[in-house]
Amino acid sequence: MSQTNLYSVLRTGFSYDLSRVALETPQRSYSFQDLEAGSARVANYLTSLQLPPGARVAVQVEKSPEALMLYLGTLRAGLVYLPLNTAYRETEVAYFLGDAEPAVVVCSGKNYSWVAQLAQKQHGCRVLTLEEDGSGSLTDAIAGLSSEFETVQCSPDTLAVILYTSGTTGRSKGAMLSHKNMIANAQVLNTYWGWQSDDVLLHMLPIFHVHGLFVAAHGALLAGARTIWLPKFDLEQALHYLPRSTVMMGVPTFYVRLLADARFSRDICRSMRLFISGSAPLLTDTFESFQTRTGHTILERYGMSETVMLTSNPYLAAEGPRLGGTVGKPLPGVSVRVVDDQLLPVAQGDISHIQVRGDNVFSGYWRMPEKTKEEFTPDGWFRTGDMGRWDEHGYLVIVGRSKDLIISGGFNIYPKEIESIIDDMPGVAESAVVGVPHADFGEAVVAVVVPREGATLDAGQIQAALKAGIANFKVPKKVHVVTELPRNTMGKVQKNVLREQFKAL
Repeated sequence: MSQTNLYSVLRTGFSYDLSRVALETPQRSYSFQDLEAGSARVANYLTSLQLPPGARVAVQVEKSPEALMLYLGTLRAGLVYLPLNTAYRETEVAYFLGDAEPAVVVCSGKNYSWVAQLAQKQHGCRVLTLEEDGSGSLTDAIAGLSSEFETVQCSPDTLAVILYTSGTTGRSKGAMLSHKNMIANAQVLNTYWGWQSDDVLLHMLPIFHVHGLFVAAHGALLAGARTIWLPKFDLEQALHYLPRSTVMMGVPTFYVRLLADARFSRDICRSMRLFISGSAPLLTDTFESFQTRTGHTILERYGMSETVMLTSNPYLAAEGPRLGGTVGKPLPGVSVRVVDDQLLPVAQGDISHIQVRGDNVFSGYWRMPEKTKEEFTPDGWFRTGDMGRWDEHGYLVIVGRSKDLIISGGFNIYPKEIESIIDDMPGVAESAVVGVPHADFGEAVVAVVVPREGATLDAGQIQAALKAGIANFKVPKKVHVVTELPRNTMGKVQKNVLREQFKAL
């Protein structure tokens, strides 16, 4: 791969007619020319700051067409995009800004005061605002700038994005994704899932993680397809726009909520060609109910922040059936193996460690060379931390996560982070956080807390304290106060016992 830029590759999909609609919102439509011009103004502004190569642009804003232009403009300027979950609170954002040391931070106006205070610790860091309606100081700053910009070409291994993904120790890790990583995955998915320029993508996902920004948005842009761009999942809007859509990507929660409404029918789905589910396990009941109600079989796939997409159930019937409970076969150009602790392949059906390699796999963690070395095998495979098995069809089945990761509503939650906060609360001796099955969210967070001798704990107060300090999706749905935690002979807490004990919740 010669000098290139992810934006240049995406633009090949819509360059033949820039006047076509690229994004449609309930308020207005944006053409591919609008995306080209808006991203050019952003790139011109960032270039005017004379930032060094590899400078980071941290973004924590609500979803909007202008937010997508900010992402594309950052790519075009040859800088590094750093998306942050909009649910993150001040203490969480403080860590990300301190670790990544961005040169520019773009945030919502309501958070400007505390973000600006945090940014003062980064020498020369600029803070701008961008609102959901497209207004803000960033919009003002770029308003008079040229709508033309020659996209910066860079080497394939040039860093394009940093995605923070927590570890079991509670310290977040910045996965470094290059232009090559992103281009490889976008091009493979474009072919494998049959993207066409006449597709219409129903986009209701957030754009601060892989699923919404890279898999969904990249897919539509590279195909030159129209995207119905909604701020979030809304049942009424979903039912309104589905008859005009051909592709929908969602987390299992979206499909559960659609099925719960009697108006959701085969007729509503009459123009659809593909429903894709990811970011969390899809329950078999949801998979089968959806098939019965709509006649469509949801396509499940498997990916990570560090790799974007790895495997997929088939799109074409000729390549095999889509099987519920599986994530399909490795995508073209991706290698997947299931091996034991000695890195030896296990027999079909045996559960062990999932490891991967390919052009889509990241180069390592930001400023964590030792962690990077630890996560790759001596022969160059990335240790996903997931446990799985191959079924009789050669499809991959994910059976668990060796790192205790909880995925609730499509968001990754690491128990250790929550446990550390609870353990520091007055009167708490220790705690354990687990995920239990939940029909709507896939998994729900449950905290089991042991009080210190003589102390009395209130579950509601623990929840309230957590809500004040961490993102809402991490807050346990239930807090249980118990006298002791189950342990094995080595003294390790048996979380499998806790999951079993509280699974009926």
